[in-house]
Amino acid sequence: MTKTLDKHPLVQHKVSILRNKNTNNYIFRTIVKELSSLMVYEFTKDLELSIKEIQTPVSNYNAPFIDGSKLLIVPILRAGLGMVEGVQEMIPDACVGHIGLYRDEKTLQPVEFYSKLPDDADQKDAIIVDPMLATGGSAIAAIDHLQKRGIKNIKLVCLIGCPEGVHAIEQKFPELDLYVAVIDKKLNDKGYITPGLGDAGDRIFGT
Repeated sequence: MTKTLDKHPLVQHKVSILRNKNTNNYIFRTIVKELSSLMVYEFTKDLELSIKEIQTPVSNYNAPFIDGSKLLIVPILRAGLGMVEGVQEMIPDACVGHIGLYRDEKTLQPVEFYSKLPDDADQKDAIIVDPMLATGGSAIAAIDHLQKRGIKNIKLVCLIGCPEGVHAIEQKFPELDLYVAVIDKKLNDKGYITPGLGDAGDRIFGT
């Protein structure tokens, strides 16, 4: 199921800052972090809560808590790194794994070059983060990789998507929860989201 935040004025405002080619690298990174934090509110709606007794200044209270240690944040390198801090600030107990993928500029297919996940990854719920969902190839490769490691509950969180990428994910993984801040019009003939915001990795890291 695909869920978007494109009707929210704050999301629209911050995405517009990202789109502006005159936005510098520092501001771009800051907005990616802030949008990632906003996305957390949406994709954590169905998390289970555990009850622990605490002492308020007035009385005892059975308080609900999220067990962040059950969550695994998985950025797709390198652009996904820009989203990690925003998610971790909201869920500080979550651990972070990494999957390195790059898109071959000729075939537009993903090529894996790195993977590092915790030994107990199959006991966690994974949240894949990547700013852009273009062809969907990298996201599909990342999901396949996690499934091969035995991870059953996986969510994909992106900031900008397009119909082609969303369709590819929905066709391959119809039960997966996909969260996208904004879905743009299309891919251009070079495989870039249009109107998009350019190469997110280059703009995050200033390359």
